[in-house]
Amino acid sequence: MSKLNKTMKERDMQQVTAKQKVTKIVTQALLYAFLITMAIIVIFPFYWMLISSVKSLAEYQQSPPTLFPREILFSNYVEAFEQANLGKLFLNTLYVGVVSTLLSLVITVLSAFAFARLEFKGKNALFAALLATMMIPGELFTITNYVTVYNFKWTGTFTVLIVPFLVSVFYIYLLRQNFLQIPNELYLAAKVDGTTDLKYLWKVMIPLSLPTLISITILKMMGAWNSYVWPRLVANDEEHRLITNGLRNAFTESTGDVNIPVQMAAVAIVSLPLFLVFIFLRKYIMKGVSRSGIKG
Repeated sequence: MSKLNKTMKERDMQQVTAKQKVTKIVTQALLYAFLITMAIIVIFPFYWMLISSVKSLAEYQQSPPTLFPREILFSNYVEAFEQANLGKLFLNTLYVGVVSTLLSLVITVLSAFAFARLEFKGKNALFAALLATMMIPGELFTITNYVTVYNFKWTGTFTVLIVPFLVSVFYIYLLRQNFLQIPNELYLAAKVDGTTDLKYLWKVMIPLSLPTLISITILKMMGAWNSYVWPRLVANDEEHRLITNGLRNAFTESTGDVNIPVQMAAVAIVSLPLFLVFIFLRKYIMKGVSRSGIKG
């Protein structure tokens, strides 16, 4: 009888194990199917942009559309670069991005250090007020910012593209959280040795917070590269146009029908730097953000 019970228990265990394996396989299959479907949905617009950028206008206008070009025309990229004057737009955007990023890093580092290590009256209240500004949509500041820069006579200059967005409360908060992870005993020991705050910041805190600083640098450069509404509003002249509004004007101001494949080629050229940044530097972005969320 005991052998029979033991045999039945073993059989039941085998059935349970088999059901668990089947459930695991089905779950993984459904998960991968979902991920593949979402990946196709995300990737297809980029694929369509690339294949459209090397088609002729006649093939692009065909119905139904072709999923692979019959004739690959790389000349669309040369025409897009010349028609949109991408060289000038790249230089303008790079200048604004580099200068604004460097100045923003200086302000962010000093502000984060003050809120993380220095003691002064009203520090917590001031920091709470800064965080509260993050709840206000940026679009609400557009009119007041425009009136301010217009009164300063900055419109139509690179200054108006750089100065209004040097301070980022999010970046200050991100770096402050990272600074708080550094033991306060190091700061007190440095003060005992006569080290100044700036020297301690430069020699200790910045090297230890380098992943977060790299993340902030990348995100700031990407923000400058993708900026559209503000540059179009305050610096839409040909001399100060950036990539986004310059690319739009290059095709909307042209006479006749827009050559969509050439426009797609221009978009592909502009998207390439951000794509490379994401591919090669994504680990730094994730590492910097994840470290800033943990205090200990």
